[in-house]
Amino acid sequence: MKYVFPFLILILSVTSCQKKEIDNNFTIAFGSCNNQVLENALWKEIEKNKPDIWIWGGDIIYTDTEDMAFMEKNYSKQKNDSNYSNFAKKVEILATWDDHDYGLNDGGTEYPKKKEAQQLFLNFLDVPKNDARRKQEGIYYSKDYKINNTQSIKIILLDTRYFRTALTTDTISKKRYQPNNYGEGSMLGNKQWNWLTNQLKNSTATYNIIVSSIQFLSSEHGFESWGNMPHEVTKLENLIKTSKAKNTIILSGDRHISEFSKKEIEGLNYPLIDFTSSGLTHSYTSYKGEPNKYRIGNVVSKKSFGILKFDLLTETVIMEIRGENNTVYSTINHTYNP
Repeated sequence: MKYVFPFLILILSVTSCQKKEIDNNFTIAFGSCNNQVLENALWKEIEKNKPDIWIWGGDIIYTDTEDMAFMEKNYSKQKNDSNYSNFAKKVEILATWDDHDYGLNDGGTEYPKKKEAQQLFLNFLDVPKNDARRKQEGIYYSKDYKINNTQSIKIILLDTRYFRTALTTDTISKKRYQPNNYGEGSMLGNKQWNWLTNQLKNSTATYNIIVSSIQFLSSEHGFESWGNMPHEVTKLENLIKTSKAKNTIILSGDRHISEFSKKEIEGLNYPLIDFTSSGLTHSYTSYKGEPNKYRIGNVVSKKSFGILKFDLLTETVIMEIRGENNTVYSTINHTYNP
């Protein structure tokens, strides 16, 4: 019996060390553009990375329609997919929407069924009936994750559809859109902007992760992006600076390609990174190049998903674009200020 007590101390010590190591690491997996009628072979590959949360970056389903019964059927098809449902039992799910699960290609505030679509979206996520998102306009939402006694990660999910006003069609070049006149239009609407301002100004998180369904930094391609409303880009950059929100990273989707974009912003003591992960079931396989002055690394035009690995002991974030067989297609890492 005299050896039992030291042995127990040893077990408790090892267990404590293991718990401390786990508590200082956090993994986010995310992706977008998932057509419910196509096979998604990536769920098991995503699971290999042992994510703490999965974030849908938009286009969870493709259902451009004003027929809510049809939309509900498509959400049910995705929710009942065996590979996805097994994955969702193991990993917490967060989500925003983009145009095709919103109900209108490139759609914004003009979509007449947005209120009904919002409820179906929330049903898909099993959001309780008494949740505030059931009564508010738009699906924007935030959640904080405490990693250890002193550090946390805030996830901010934006709604770039419900309030977004009209874009300007490009009638000069072959691009789809040209930027609005500076000051014209809103990406988020006043209420959501006020909410976002409060989220960032009051954030004590070590990392603030903003999820936007469309790209923030890359805009030269002429498709949907924040660059369609240049003043809104300036507004968000200024908000990130003045709020003093720590270590803000943007996650985006929509484009059927995956890439990293990085911008040094005057007055911000860390670079702003926009990590785009797009193409879970289909991707831009005919991609031959497009300009992006903020791009770092190569564009991935294969089906892929995004991984962010946070090591809060070293303040390092490893960002990876992964795909078939959990292969790493591209990666960057950055050490942030604590």
